[in-house]
Amino acid sequence: MAMYKLLRMMLILGILLIVLGDAGVQVAAADDLNTGEQYKLAVIIDDFGNGQKGTDDMMQLPVRITVAVMPFLPTSRADAEKAHAAGHDVIIHMPMEPKQGRASWLGPGVIKSTMKDAEIREVMEKAIQDVPYAVGVNNHMGSKVTGDERIMSVVLDVCREHGLFFIDSKTNYHSVTGKIAVQKGLPEVNNHIFLDDVHTVSHVKKQLRLAADYAKKNKYCITIGHVGVFGERTAAGLKESIEELQREGIRFTSISELVMEQNNWSPDGLLVH
Repeated sequence: MAMYKLLRMMLILGILLIVLGDAGVQVAAADDLNTGEQYKLAVIIDDFGNGQKGTDDMMQLPVRITVAVMPFLPTSRADAEKAHAAGHDVIIHMPMEPKQGRASWLGPGVIKSTMKDAEIREVMEKAIQDVPYAVGVNNHMGSKVTGDERIMSVVLDVCREHGLFFIDSKTNYHSVTGKIAVQKGLPEVNNHIFLDDVHTVSHVKKQLRLAADYAKKNKYCITIGHVGVFGERTAAGLKESIEELQREGIRFTSISELVMEQNNWSPDGLLVH
């Protein structure tokens, strides 16, 4: 276990080396077709771990994405390993209790508002062990939990101990996640735009245009899409948009590179993975 944890931390610390062009990376080494000023776009794709539609299409995109894997599902470990081998970042897509919504959408290992601190910690620790190569965590649903300071304090303590950052998917406009992250010395990282809230290729392309415009104004943008019933449409919208956006100076980047650069942060976990 100690050797596994050491190797995990080495992998996290090696992210920037991968970004700079490790020979083993299978995604395009040069993401940009524009040699002028560049604006960074981190695309997170949620809901891996259950063999969902669009899984292979996303993995094979010619740019770096961030693969958000739900823990404790049939293909959780395999999807994480495949994403890492392809040069993509892996994060844990942690199921969290929403204010409303079907329980069947949550999957196993849900963090609930009724849990005690020790129970929250136990679920988080197990999820970290279940999803290899994770550099961070984001919330799956969670509109109720991300507004709860006690629960998010425990979640972020575990993230900090393991050298992981937390991306707030922004399913709750009154989320306390960013405030608590800053208090604990973690970077505040938020989703800016959902790509596929409407399930058509044209809408995904329109949202990517909005994400590109946001990046041009703010130097970077974080956006979230999904695999699943309409995952192939989201992947198609991405694939059809890549070259045009690259010509405009948009550089598709990993979430870890973006977080490190924008927040001057490094994954110095108190525990070694």
